[in-house]
Amino acid sequence: MKLVGNWSYPTNIRFGAGRIAEIGDACAEAGIQNPLLVTDRGLAELPVTKKTLDLMAAAGLGRAIFADVDPNPNEKNLAAGVAAYHAGKHDGVIAFGGGSGLDLGKMVAFMSGQNLPVWDFEDVGDWWTRADSDAIAPIIAVPTTAGTGSEVGRASVITNSETHVKKIIFHPKVLPTIVIADAELTVGMPAFITAGTGMDAFAHSLEAYSSPHFHPMSQGIALEGMRIVKDYLPRAYKDGADIEARSQMMAAAMMGATAFQKGLGAIHAISHPLGAVYNLHHGTTNAVVMPPVLRMNRVLIEERIAHAADYMGIAGGFDGFYDYVMALRAEMGIPETLSDMGVGRDRLDELVNMALADPSCGGNPVTMTAENTRALFEACL
Repeated sequence: MKLVGNWSYPTNIRFGAGRIAEIGDACAEAGIQNPLLVTDRGLAELPVTKKTLDLMAAAGLGRAIFADVDPNPNEKNLAAGVAAYHAGKHDGVIAFGGGSGLDLGKMVAFMSGQNLPVWDFEDVGDWWTRADSDAIAPIIAVPTTAGTGSEVGRASVITNSETHVKKIIFHPKVLPTIVIADAELTVGMPAFITAGTGMDAFAHSLEAYSSPHFHPMSQGIALEGMRIVKDYLPRAYKDGADIEARSQMMAAAMMGATAFQKGLGAIHAISHPLGAVYNLHHGTTNAVVMPPVLRMNRVLIEERIAHAADYMGIAGGFDGFYDYVMALRAEMGIPETLSDMGVGRDRLDELVNMALADPSCGGNPVTMTAENTRALFEACL
């Protein structure tokens, strides 16, 4: 099967190996003549980034890049990015990389024309209506990992550097105008990043599928997203040059991010504060806390997970699904506990409060309380 397509759901997506060559045409379609490529420090000097800058230059778009982006981007990174955007008189952003580069790039485009602080646009009620929609710069998203799915998201996660709390900043026009999903850009991902980002994609679909909210379209997307991860993540992990597996995982990542319009849950509610406080890799953290969250929610999702197991070709209902998750984690060398990742018990009260304040907890099947959330952290440790 030739894995190439042009899709307009949930935005315009140019999917297929080698399609980064279309970056000039994509900028023209988006009305961008002087883009700023935003990525993280780790990617800035890699061949995939230099190739993209070369393609931009060849198309007459310049080679402007901003890469002062932390693994968990914060408002200081954002302010520096907006300053670079204005200094270069740019008219659009190419958000390039994994979750950090994509999230920060989207926010640079969003905040480039706003007068209020970024925290005034947190995903609370209708706060997004405070923004000047006409001042949001066009965005082209180019993912280089297959996990967060931020390339098809209408929000970014920004960490408050003072409070160490992750905030979700939302606006419908933060959804990129065009996505270039080129699996060749993910070939250089180390195995442990392939594992962590892949488990992030799986967690998005799993939590969306388990959420009690009503959204049948997201429910179906989440189910198929989990199946794709099951079939192709082990292949991508074992052979990073497997373009079919890499392509399928890019699709699964976008599916997970589309599906979680239905909601997320305790996996993300506790992973977000852990990432903010301990600077942990988000997808890997999701994988570590996934089994205890499944056990916590079993009373309300056992039958639903059993249906998913049947669809995915896993025998044994809920128990078979749980055993599959444990085996997949072990196969890819995911740490068994949060303690293995350097998390202690000294800040447990703070983490519990942060988890309960996280918007994701509202989509968990079992209502999260101080008591069961603390017990959940203890189980993860």
